[in-house]
Amino acid sequence: MSLFSLENKVAIITGSTKGIGKAIAVRMAEQGAKVVISSRNQDACDEVAGEISGQGGEALAIACNINYQEQLQNLVEQTKQQLGGIDILVCNAALNPYFGPSQDIPDALFDKVMHANIGSVHRLCQLVLPDMAAAGGGAVIIVSSIGGLKGTPNLGAYAISKAADMQIARNLAVEWGPSNIRVNCIAPGLVRTEFARALWENPEIYEATVTRYPLRRIGEPDEIAGAAVLLASDAGSFTTGQTIVIDGGGTIAG
Repeated sequence: MSLFSLENKVAIITGSTKGIGKAIAVRMAEQGAKVVISSRNQDACDEVAGEISGQGGEALAIACNINYQEQLQNLVEQTKQQLGGIDILVCNAALNPYFGPSQDIPDALFDKVMHANIGSVHRLCQLVLPDMAAAGGGAVIIVSSIGGLKGTPNLGAYAISKAADMQIARNLAVEWGPSNIRVNCIAPGLVRTEFARALWENPEIYEATVTRYPLRRIGEPDEIAGAAVLLASDAGSFTTGQTIVIDGGGTIAG
């Protein structure tokens, strides 16, 4: 069997109707995982699940707004009822409603970013990891950002939340490692997604970014998905508590 096989594994991927989350879901399904497609819009979830099923994969669509505890609980319970235990949890959904200096962000937006980007990861792990441990182990992958590794003039709250994701991974890796649960982060640079459209569609920001990146381009969602498959599979079975940076070399050259 391939080191990257996910045969008979059940994977929840939040924020998986577009961008990086969708790419991860598609590639995990190709490796044999039963994937749970989740975002706020049920129709969008149904559409992506249908695409994966049409390509021979197995997908279940469950809408979930990560801001609400009861919806997170429903996502986990419905998955267990329909597919059995959860082997892989990918915390990808996040938000960034503010672009500008931290000094000017309204309290309500700051709290919203922290509640969604940090709180939902914490709560989902609380819901999933005990059963995962009882079943013999599993993998958690948190999609962070290189914003969590460096200062930023316009993405302060978002960057703070993404730095916290990395610490969540380290803490949970220590807490749950004895139960054979691995917890890691992926930190993408600028990737061509709807979420980051305001950055890569701005000619000045785009040019300033690609000039710093040794590969002289931004990333594509599929280039993040491969790392997620690695971390979820036997290929990543001795990797935990880490943050894998995928940014075209921008961090080491910037």
